[in-house]
Amino acid sequence: MKLHLKQPKARIEMLPLIDIVFLLLVFFIYAMLSMAVHHGMPVKLPASATAALDKQNALSVTVKADGSLFIDQQPVALADLAQRLKEKMQPGETPGVLVFGDRSLPYQSLFQVLDHIRLAGIDRISLQAEAEPVQ
Repeated sequence: MKLHLKQPKARIEMLPLIDIVFLLLVFFIYAMLSMAVHHGMPVKLPASATAALDKQNALSVTVKADGSLFIDQQPVALADLAQRLKEKMQPGETPGVLVFGDRSLPYQSLFQVLDHIRLAGIDRISLQAEAEPVQ
Protein backbone atom coordinates (compact mmCIF):
# COMPACT_ATOMS: atom_id res chain seq x y z
CA MET A 1 0.00 0.00 0.00
CA LYS A 2 1.46 3.30 -1.09
CA LEU A 3 1.07 6.42 0.95
CA HIS A 4 1.09 9.65 -0.94
CA LEU A 5 2.37 12.45 1.22
CA LYS A 6 1.11 15.82 0.23
CA GLN A 7 3.91 18.11 -0.88
CA PRO A 8 3.56 21.58 0.62
CA LYS A 9 3.19 24.34 -1.94
CA ALA A 10 6.31 26.36 -2.56
CA ARG A 11 5.99 29.87 -1.23
CA ILE A 12 8.14 32.93 -1.10
CA GLU A 13 8.92 34.13 2.38
CA MET A 14 8.27 37.88 2.60
CA LEU A 15 10.12 38.71 5.82
CA PRO A 16 13.66 38.27 4.44
CA LEU A 17 12.62 40.20 1.33
CA ILE A 18 11.31 43.08 3.46
CA ASP A 19 14.56 43.10 5.46
CA ILE A 20 16.65 43.36 2.31
CA VAL A 21 14.49 46.14 0.88
CA PHE A 22 14.75 48.06 4.16
CA LEU A 23 18.55 47.71 4.19
CA LEU A 24 18.75 48.94 0.59
CA LEU A 25 16.56 51.92 1.48
CA VAL A 26 18.79 52.83 4.43
CA PHE A 27 21.90 52.48 2.26
CA PHE A 28 20.54 54.82 -0.43
CA ILE A 29 19.39 57.40 2.12
CA TYR A 30 22.86 57.52 3.69
CA ALA A 31 24.46 57.65 0.24
CA MET A 32 22.30 60.66 -0.73
CA LEU A 33 23.07 62.45 2.54
CA SER A 34 26.80 62.00 2.03
CA MET A 35 26.52 63.55 -1.44
CA ALA A 36 25.17 66.87 -0.09
CA VAL A 37 26.85 69.78 -1.85
CA HIS A 38 29.04 71.88 0.41
CA HIS A 39 31.13 74.52 -1.34
CA GLY A 40 32.63 76.07 1.80
CA MET A 41 36.11 75.63 3.19
CA PRO A 42 36.60 73.59 6.38
CA VAL A 43 36.41 75.85 9.45
CA LYS A 44 35.38 75.34 13.08
CA LEU A 45 31.80 76.58 13.05
CA PRO A 46 30.07 77.92 16.14
CA ALA A 47 27.51 75.60 17.71
CA SER A 48 23.77 76.23 17.86
CA ALA A 49 20.93 74.06 19.17
CA THR A 50 18.53 75.28 16.44
CA ALA A 51 20.92 75.35 13.47
CA ALA A 52 19.69 73.97 10.16
CA LEU A 53 21.35 74.00 6.75
CA ASP A 54 19.50 76.00 4.09
CA LYS A 55 19.98 74.05 0.85
CA GLN A 56 18.41 76.66 -1.45
CA ASN A 57 21.32 79.10 -1.27
CA ALA A 58 23.83 78.81 -4.05
CA LEU A 59 26.98 80.69 -3.00
CA SER A 60 29.29 79.93 -0.08
CA VAL A 61 31.49 82.53 1.59
CA THR A 62 34.02 81.14 4.06
CA VAL A 63 35.94 83.30 6.53
CA LYS A 64 38.83 81.53 8.24
CA ALA A 65 40.22 82.42 11.67
CA ASP A 66 43.10 84.36 10.10
CA GLY A 67 40.62 86.52 8.15
CA SER A 68 41.18 84.93 4.74
CA LEU A 69 38.08 84.85 2.53
CA PHE A 70 36.88 82.27 0.02
CA ILE A 71 33.94 82.16 -2.38
CA ASP A 72 33.15 78.52 -3.17
CA GLN A 73 36.75 77.54 -2.21
CA GLN A 74 38.32 80.29 -4.37
CA PRO A 75 40.36 82.87 -2.41
CA VAL A 76 39.21 86.49 -2.62
CA ALA A 77 40.23 89.77 -0.98
CA LEU A 78 37.70 91.59 1.21
CA ALA A 79 37.81 94.63 -1.10
CA ASP A 80 36.91 92.42 -4.11
CA LEU A 81 34.20 90.39 -2.36
CA ALA A 82 31.18 92.43 -3.54
CA GLN A 83 32.41 92.54 -7.14
CA ARG A 84 33.18 88.81 -7.26
CA LEU A 85 29.72 88.00 -5.83
CA LYS A 86 28.09 90.21 -8.48
CA GLU A 87 30.02 88.32 -11.17
CA LYS A 88 28.75 84.97 -9.87
CA MET A 89 25.09 86.09 -9.83
CA GLN A 90 22.95 85.10 -12.80
CA PRO A 91 20.82 87.84 -14.42
CA GLY A 92 17.34 88.02 -12.87
CA GLU A 93 18.36 85.71 -10.03
CA THR A 94 18.31 86.61 -6.35
CA PRO A 95 20.84 84.17 -4.89
CA GLY A 96 21.49 83.59 -1.25
CA VAL A 97 24.81 83.23 0.50
CA LEU A 98 25.89 80.68 3.08
CA VAL A 99 28.45 82.30 5.39
CA PHE A 100 30.82 79.87 7.08
CA GLY A 101 32.68 81.90 9.70
CA ASP A 102 35.25 80.39 12.04
CA ARG A 103 34.12 80.49 15.68
CA SER A 104 37.26 82.38 16.74
CA LEU A 105 36.67 85.12 14.14
CA PRO A 106 36.31 88.63 15.64
CA TYR A 107 32.76 89.97 15.52
CA GLN A 108 33.84 93.09 13.62
CA SER A 109 35.49 91.03 10.87
CA LEU A 110 32.29 89.07 10.36
CA PHE A 111 30.27 92.27 10.05
CA GLN A 112 32.70 93.64 7.46
CA VAL A 113 32.11 90.53 5.37
CA LEU A 114 28.32 90.83 5.81
CA ASP A 115 28.47 94.48 4.71
CA HIS A 116 30.34 93.57 1.52
CA ILE A 117 27.82 90.83 0.75
CA ARG A 118 24.98 93.37 1.11
CA LEU A 119 26.89 95.79 -1.15
CA ALA A 120 26.71 93.09 -3.84
CA GLY A 121 22.90 93.35 -3.63
CA ILE A 122 22.38 90.07 -1.79
CA ASP A 123 19.89 90.15 1.07
CA ARG A 124 19.45 86.41 1.64
CA ILE A 125 22.35 85.65 3.98
CA SER A 126 22.51 82.55 6.15
CA LEU A 127 25.11 82.24 8.93
CA GLN A 128 26.08 78.58 9.28
CA ALA A 129 26.64 76.75 12.56
CA GLU A 130 27.17 73.19 13.73
CA ALA A 131 24.20 71.51 15.34
CA GLU A 132 24.54 71.29 19.12
CA PRO A 133 22.53 68.75 21.12
CA VAL A 134 19.68 70.31 23.10
CA GLN A 135 20.02 69.68 26.83
